[in-house]
Amino acid sequence: MTLALILAIASALATSVAFLLKQRGAVLAPVVRVRHPLRSAAALFRSKWFALGWVVAVGAWGLHVGALARAPLSVVQAVLAAGLVFLAVLAERFFGFALGRRQWIGVIITAVGLAIIALTVGPRGDDAPGYALAALIGVESTVFVLATGLAVISTYPALRARQGLCLGAASGALFGVSDIALKFLTHAVGGGVLELISPWTFAAVAASVVAFYTSARGLQIGPGVEVIALTAVAANLTAIIGGILVFRDSIGAGPLGISGRMIAFGLVIAGAALIPAPVRVGYRPAQE
Repeated sequence: MTLALILAIASALATSVAFLLKQRGAVLAPVVRVRHPLRSAAALFRSKWFALGWVVAVGAWGLHVGALARAPLSVVQAVLAAGLVFLAVLAERFFGFALGRRQWIGVIITAVGLAIIALTVGPRGDDAPGYALAALIGVESTVFVLATGLAVISTYPALRARQGLCLGAASGALFGVSDIALKFLTHAVGGGVLELISPWTFAAVAASVVAFYTSARGLQIGPGVEVIALTAVAANLTAIIGGILVFRDSIGAGPLGISGRMIAFGLVIAGAALIPAPVRVGYRPAQE
């Protein structure tokens, strides 16, 4: 468990750096267009900042998979929420953003929630991990449909001003779908590498690809840190729910542990919600 927590924290730090680098590159790249996915991807990767961010993100993904293979999904995702703390510090110190009092209050609340989660981790049994196939199918398909629908309706005139935030939430939910599928695959691979030839491999890849474009467009048109924070919150919430419903992750040991962890999950989400868009310095979003 200790190694898994170290890997998750390292992944959280690397993910925050990756998102900030990709945001810097995305706002300088041509507009991401659904009708030209390959051309849009090539244009994004021609931006050195986006390409560097993607390389860092691949490293963060490897650390994430390592953590998922060694700890319950809900625990890993809760620790990954520490990325919001890293995000705030890095954005202000190194990427030209200015955070106000409200943002720092959100960071502190998130840190408190993570501390409670760490203190209420229950003992992990020696039994083989279980999962509910019906819940897996239900959670994956429901979140995928809702996230895709949110991305589509964000283009409506009434939501155009909030389109970047909607796309951030949609991409985060899709990243969460990918995380749930990856956790399933870390269980399945114990039966041999051929177990990777699975509908859940397709689900992980499909969700990641759609999230790639959705996230890039959200970073182009939305307030940087707010979009990143909302992406992280949606991903964490989706994966934590999936861990509990699908993989039967424990939510604590005893009444005190259960109550503490439920409060902590709420604090993590509430703290993240208090991080609005800071002032953007030096960059303008790509125009239509």
